[in-house]
Amino acid sequence: MSSEFWLISVPGDRENLQILERMNNFTSKSNLSRNTDFLIPDFKMGTLDSLLSLSDELGELGRLAESLMKRMTRMTRYVLELKAAKKGEVQEYLFADGVTLASFVTHFEWDLTKYPVKQPLGAIADTLGKELAQVETDLKSSITAYSQLKRELENMEKKLLGSLFTRTVSDIVRKEDFVLDSKYLITLLVVVPKASYSLWQKTYESLSDMVVPRSTKLIAEDQENGLFTVTIFQKAIDDFKAKATANKFTVRDFFYDEKQIQSEREELTKLLSAKKQQKSPFLHWLKVNFGKTLLVWIHIAALSIFAESSLRYGLPVNFKAVLLHPQKKSRKRLRKILNSTFKHLDAVAASMVDTPVNIPGLQLSNEEYFPYVCFNIRLKFLD
Repeated sequence: MSSEFWLISVPGDRENLQILERMNNFTSKSNLSRNTDFLIPDFKMGTLDSLLSLSDELGELGRLAESLMKRMTRMTRYVLELKAAKKGEVQEYLFADGVTLASFVTHFEWDLTKYPVKQPLGAIADTLGKELAQVETDLKSSITAYSQLKRELENMEKKLLGSLFTRTVSDIVRKEDFVLDSKYLITLLVVVPKASYSLWQKTYESLSDMVVPRSTKLIAEDQENGLFTVTIFQKAIDDFKAKATANKFTVRDFFYDEKQIQSEREELTKLLSAKKQQKSPFLHWLKVNFGKTLLVWIHIAALSIFAESSLRYGLPVNFKAVLLHPQKKSRKRLRKILNSTFKHLDAVAASMVDTPVNIPGLQLSNEEYFPYVCFNIRLKFLD
């Protein structure tokens, strides 16, 4: 089955209900789609003007809900640090009320407790809009906080994973590798190309007449270089650096400071701990609010189908709503069957199949207007 549903409605008179039933039987037997009744509550009817205004508002709310779910899906992948090839792991977080999205949509029931139908339609829409606005606000602040923390950690990790020329060495050096608290001696760190290890061992003592003999030691390596310690007299630092550079050895500007090293180690530990502490609650928040937003979205769809059907088919309100779940490869054929079956509802709309509609200042297509009322519910949020 596809990840797309079509929520359609037709007038509720006997003739159209019989046509709808025949169409349902045919599409089910032909395995074109799975069709289920979509129950719409008896809402408190407003004026046609209020329905027009409500229809526009619901369109905006629907787009916002869909956008929020896509953003939460992307953030879930970001927090899980997954690539596109691992969509299945993100899918584990995309549930609503503990069931799959398709199951939730198929078995949807209006929440009468949360959204009493005795309220005016505008009041229900306001409640739905406020819920989405709160999710959007919380999502923005959560993304900002988590992203800032992740950037700080990535910057710290770059310091740890860079080349020996630039990376921090707080996780490499040990106190016993350095001569400390001496008035005359100092231990330097020198980056030596691997191809020059032999040259370093032969020449480092002669780079200055103030180098302590046999004082060098290899303490770290990366793919191309090694990091050596060497102890010299402090007053020979400039002379040693110049001669080392001439031999393509690089003296790091590093002097052992216990407090600074401990501070860097504590900062990294703190960031790793903060990321771990934020990751699980943030994923839980995304999972809960994704489901909450989907629930709001389908309520918006139900309210939209009511408003649009009332405007299209007239008063008193009398229509039948059905949820179609098309087979992925049968959507085009199913759309043609629907247009043909219900072309008597709107001959102009039926004639627009595969034909763009040109309205000054606006470009519509037949996918946006059919002889029957139709709302697409696309549950594909990973792309």
